[in-house]
Amino acid sequence: MDKKIYYEEHGKGEVVVFLNGIMMSTASWAPFIKAFSSQHKMLLVDLLDQGRSDKADDEYTQDLHVEMLKELLEKLNYHKVHLFGVSYGGEVAQLFALKYQDMVKSLILSNTTSYTDRSMQDLERSWDYAATTHDASVFFSSTMPGIYSYKFYEENYEWLKEREIQFGKIFDEEWYEGFRRAAKSAHNLNTTERLQKIKVPTLIISSELDTVTPLKYQEVLYKGIPNSKWVLIKDAGHASMYEKPYEFMSLVMGFISTTQFDIKIK
Repeated sequence: MDKKIYYEEHGKGEVVVFLNGIMMSTASWAPFIKAFSSQHKMLLVDLLDQGRSDKADDEYTQDLHVEMLKELLEKLNYHKVHLFGVSYGGEVAQLFALKYQDMVKSLILSNTTSYTDRSMQDLERSWDYAATTHDASVFFSSTMPGIYSYKFYEENYEWLKEREIQFGKIFDEEWYEGFRRAAKSAHNLNTTERLQKIKVPTLIISSELDTVTPLKYQEVLYKGIPNSKWVLIKDAGHASMYEKPYEFMSLVMGFISTTQFDIKIK
């Protein structure tokens, strides 16, 4: 597919690829760049229909992201990387590791799943309906209460309402239609029976109050991936990277440091 993929590189050292959650973009990682790039090279990537990358012409599956990511890494001459995916990005990361494991040094899967079950399919349909309105207020109220924990939502309500205003300024009709295609691309995801084929060191991150991808989904990942470690961030929802940023990035950076020299984690 002749599409342009937007990416940014920050820092030096071993390459860590960041794959976004479905509503995220490379800009979402701005608060973490200074600290993370001081120790590693960050490769931030907007997948198709995200951020500053091109929009798709039609519906697709997440396998398309896998092939486009492989092509990008080859063009950048990165033969082996640490692959980090959050939520939707974690799904793409699993698919990439299953197909191109020789290019993955370690895998980090945060707040994600190996299987889009019926509850998630119904959630997808509700988000899709909200996106068809092209109305920031409707979309925000349909998605954000599930993305953040009830505690964070209550304590940071004014900040969240400011984000709703920003939604209205940034998200246009093209963005909503891209979001809808991306959401549909995960409808039939199911890597569960193939997880044992992932042999690289893997960190799985859960959040105690995550209602979008609850703990049980990461438990499946942990039990399925042989060389994996599972950690829990307490008192945080699906967007744990924003609710507990220091804890979140400490976990990621610490794990990458232990795998730089092919140290076995269990």
